[in-house]
This record gives sequence, C-alpha cells and structure tokens, in this order.
Amino acid sequence: MRKSFKIFTFLVVIAAMTFLSRSALKQKSYYIMNILMSNGKTTHYAPDISHLLESVHSDTFSAKTILRQGNGILFVETTDRMEPPSLVLCAIESAARVYPDRPVVFFMKGLGDIMTEEDENITRERFPALSSFQNIYFFPLRLNKLFNNTPLMDWFEEVNPKKERYWTHVSSDACRFALMWKYGGIYMDSDVISIRPIPYDHFLAAEHSSSTSSSVYGLSPFHNLTWLFMEDFAQNYRGDLWGHQGPKLFTRIVVKLCGLPEFNTIHDLMCANIPYLHPYRFYPISYGSWKKYFEVWENFPTFNNSYALHLWNYMNSEGKTMVPGSNTLAEHLYQKQCPTTYDYILKKNI
Repeated sequence: MRKSFKIFTFLVVIAAMTFLSRSALKQKSYYIMNILMSNGKTTHYAPDISHLLESVHSDTFSAKTILRQGNGILFVETTDRMEPPSLVLCAIESAARVYPDRPVVFFMKGLGDIMTEEDENITRERFPALSSFQNIYFFPLRLNKLFNNTPLMDWFEEVNPKKERYWTHVSSDACRFALMWKYGGIYMDSDVISIRPIPYDHFLAAEHSSSTSSSVYGLSPFHNLTWLFMEDFAQNYRGDLWGHQGPKLFTRIVVKLCGLPEFNTIHDLMCANIPYLHPYRFYPISYGSWKKYFEVWENFPTFNNSYALHLWNYMNSEGKTMVPGSNTLAEHLYQKQCPTTYDYILKKNI
C-alpha cells in the first residue's frame, strides 16, 4: 500500500512539472515582475529571458526572428495609410544608416500578412525609397495579437475606436509599450530623424524640464518598467485628454520612481538605474519653436549634443513639408541624414 502511494505521488509530481513546463512555454511572453525596495527607493529588475529568445525557430520569417536579439529600432503606423509621407521615410532611412548592424522594423496596420522572406521582399518593393536598405523590414501590425498577454488586452477589448477622439495617437501609445515588451530595442516616433547612435540600450529621455518624452526610449524585452507603463495605461486611461497616455504617462512613472530629475548641466542623469537623457538629446528645438525646422538658417546648427531630432509633426497643423531647393533646415537634414529619400523626392517631383 505504501509503495503504491509513493508511485502515485511520484506520478502526480511528474504530471505537475510537465503541466507547469508547458504553461511556461505557452506564456513565454508573459511575466510577473518583482518590484524590490532598496534604500527606500523602488528598484526594478528585468528577468533573464535569453533562453526564450534563443528558443525562437530560425526557419520562421517573422518579427520574432528579426528582433530576437532585442536590439531593433521600432517604428509604428497605426492608420491604414500605405504611402508614408517623406518625413516618415526619412526617419526610417536615417535610423537604418545610423544603426547599420541593427534591424529597423516598420510595423504597419495596413499591411497584409507576411509569412515568408519572399512576402517581405514583395512588400519592400512598395517602398522604393527604402528598398535598398537590407536592415529595414516591414511587418503587419495586428493589435489583438500584439496586446495579447499584456495589461492592455482588457482595455483594447473594451474601448470603441469610433468614439475615441485621439484614437490614432492613443493606439500608437499602446503599441509602443506592447512592442517594447515583446521585442525590446529602441522605439522612435516616425517624425524622429536619427543623426548619431544612442550610446545606451536602456534609457528614458526628458522632453523638457517638467516632462518625460514618449517619442524615443529604449529597454530590453520583458523589462518590468514596460509592464508598469502598460499597467498605468490601462488603469488610468483617459482617451479624451491629449498626451495622457503618452508624455504624461511617462512623466507619472518617472515621478514615482525618482521624482522629476533636474538638469543643471548638459549631462544626462539617472532614474532608477536607467539613464535619463537631457532634453537636448532629442529636443534641441522645443515644441514651441517647431517651425524653425522649416525656416532658412544663416548657419545650420551642428546638433553636436543630440542623437536624433524630433520634428514635432503633431504641432504641424499647417502641413509644412520639406521642399527641395528651399534651403531650409529640414532640407539640410534630408540631404545629410536620408539622402536616398531626398533623391527619391527629387525624381518624383520631376
């Protein structure tokens, strides 16, 4: 009797271990993070997910394979638009040039399914200004799949896009968090022109002295800071308030973690063991002065203290664009940072 009980117990243990192992694999993108207290401050630790990244099958062409190293540059298009404006093309090209050894991925809601490398090559041909760059990839954006196993899923199932005033923007805010959670790397808005490599894998950035940027940031896959972002998004959602899920959300979390860092010099600061970058790194021209990008300068600025430039497209209600031959700062940036896009615009205008 005792022997039979031992055998039964052993079988139960084996069955339980098998079930847990299969559950762990099924939920490989889902983690519950620990928030530990250290010296009275909240310190966050990301889990070791290297074994999960290595487990991705190399024979499957997908965003998971392309971004498996967690070092991608991520762009998002949450509308069905399939003809990106020149600024979007310039942003993607400039990133591909500045980060030649890293995948630059453009997730587009309007794209059909891409299952093979041949599918991706056919898609690439639709964007001739970018087709020559081998480190640029295009993948469809499927919100229901992207938000699965994240705090954003319940919100997504309840929200009605038709009743949302800022749906394009809040859905973009949600996507950047979910993409960062599942893939990691650096997220950039599509109006950000890269000019030199960002020397950090993990970073947040100040937009100005009292606000944290949502336009550019970098974290590893499954970093628990991203989880905090998604939780705040879902729990404190206010789609009627511009920026509430964007810069204001980032600012709320930063204030909780370390207060709002104060810059007394040009040097970057730290927040919860993550570099917090000076506003000059991406915003040397502030939002109130956005028109300067479309003005003629006597001497073009060097932006020696910047890694990329945010052109404040949301502020551009006048629809200003880069015009070849205008000698504006925008034209100068196109010529220098995205010359293939610039040449494409010249040929298209002929």
